[in-house]
Amino acid sequence: MPEPIKLRATLQGDTAEIRILMPHPMETGQRKDPDSGRTIPAHFIETFVVSANGNVLVRGQLNTAISRNPLFSFYAKGLKMGDRISVAWLDNKGEKRSDETVLVTA
Repeated sequence: MPEPIKLRATLQGDTAEIRILMPHPMETGQRKDPDSGRTIPAHFIETFVVSANGNVLVRGQLNTAISRNPLFSFYAKGLKMGDRISVAWLDNKGEKRSDETVLVTA
């Protein structure tokens, strides 16, 4: 199973900041293995969804141009302390991961 998503959600005033670090190799399919000289197959996150209490806040689509372990930060209004923030991703090999946290005061 892939490494856990590092997820932090803090509320400051009426604005929530959601920071997400998604551990993933994000291989482009163009890099060569230094030992064998073979091309490393593409392996990247294709889609991700950020939700609050089951309601979608952000839906994204990625490709090979994103660096290893992508970091995203979003701001949202209308959330309150204790809301459940979840993130889920699916990659081009069918692997998936989802994690969640609770919104806390900064």
